[in-house]
Amino acid sequence: MEISQMLTVILAVLICILFILCVIYVVIRFSEKNNKSKPNKDIIKDQKASKVNSKKGSEAKPSLYTKQSIFDFMEFETVQDNMIIQKNGKRYLIVVECQGVNYDLMSKMEKNSVEEGFQQFLNTLRHPIQIYIQTRTMNLEKSIQTYKDRVKIVEDRFNKLQREYTMMKESEAYSEDEMKKQFFELTRNRNLLEYGRDIIANTERMSLNKNVLTKKYYIVIPYYSEEDGDYSLEEIRNMAFSELYTKAQSVISTLSACSVAGKILNSNELIELLYMSYNREEADVFGLDKALRAEYDSLYSTAPDVFEKKLKVLDEEINERAIDLANKKINEIKSRPQQKAEEKEETLEDLVNKMAQMILDENKSYVGEKIAEKAIEELEEERKTQEGGTDNVQVKEKTKRTRRDNKK
Repeated sequence: MEISQMLTVILAVLICILFILCVIYVVIRFSEKNNKSKPNKDIIKDQKASKVNSKKGSEAKPSLYTKQSIFDFMEFETVQDNMIIQKNGKRYLIVVECQGVNYDLMSKMEKNSVEEGFQQFLNTLRHPIQIYIQTRTMNLEKSIQTYKDRVKIVEDRFNKLQREYTMMKESEAYSEDEMKKQFFELTRNRNLLEYGRDIIANTERMSLNKNVLTKKYYIVIPYYSEEDGDYSLEEIRNMAFSELYTKAQSVISTLSACSVAGKILNSNELIELLYMSYNREEADVFGLDKALRAEYDSLYSTAPDVFEKKLKVLDEEINERAIDLANKKINEIKSRPQQKAEEKEETLEDLVNKMAQMILDENKSYVGEKIAEKAIEELEEERKTQEGGTDNVQVKEKTKRTRRDNKK
């Protein structure tokens, strides 16, 4: 009896829970139908209200990327006079690159001297500095290009020696000692060429390994122009350079006591340092030289109008072509009297002969008619013989030229 009563109570509870769930389901379905049957006008009003709110939000927070925002991100303005300029010319930086020493391979005395030198360097500092270490992937492209240029010189010399040795063998006019000497020189250059090519191949394989890293050590020395009075920007820049240069030379001299060599970076080296800092991943593929040759910096500058650039190029071309044309005409005018003089020189004998005949013809009454006619006949015969001789000479010269051309 007790078990049947308990089962009856449990069944009643389950029926109540099922009834409550059914009521909740009916309420939810009824609310969904009311939302679907909402008038279209109310929906359009809600959409317009949301658009207005979104426009207000966008006006409150504009997302414009200006030139000034890029400079704010980069934290420097420009590089000038071997200095990095920051904060509208209120801060200047000069960078000293230091060559590291292999401390682990030194003896105890050498280690002690290095430590004492570094301690002396720290004690002599009277201004703030920053030590910056930059890790780079080893770039062997410049070394490979240098090797290729040198190997090209060796290859040209080897080809020249090989041609000379072949000609010496074919001529058979050289002694055995001369042939041995030439063969020895040829063999030496061949071995040198093979050695150079092997070095290039090994270096190119090594450059493919991106795990070969190198570290660069820098000391950054700042200068603040806020301490100066009312000076112009040019005067402040000159004072900053002289002050920083003196501090950098002092740092280099004190570092030399601990066997560390240093040098002041010039403007191009500072640009490379900043490029490597801001483009760590891309710098492994596109170095600074490649980026400049590809004109990647033009993407970050305001370029002039394309038609203005075209007009500038056309003006330069017009100027160059006008200069070439003027020089050509000047040379032509200068050469005209020369051509006339050469033509007259070629026909000099003929002109002399004709002039002599004219003189004899005009002076027949003084010389005698028969004598003058006889002299004119002889001059005419001499002229004909000379023309025949010149024709023969010209024919001979033409045959010689044709033979030379056939040999070539």
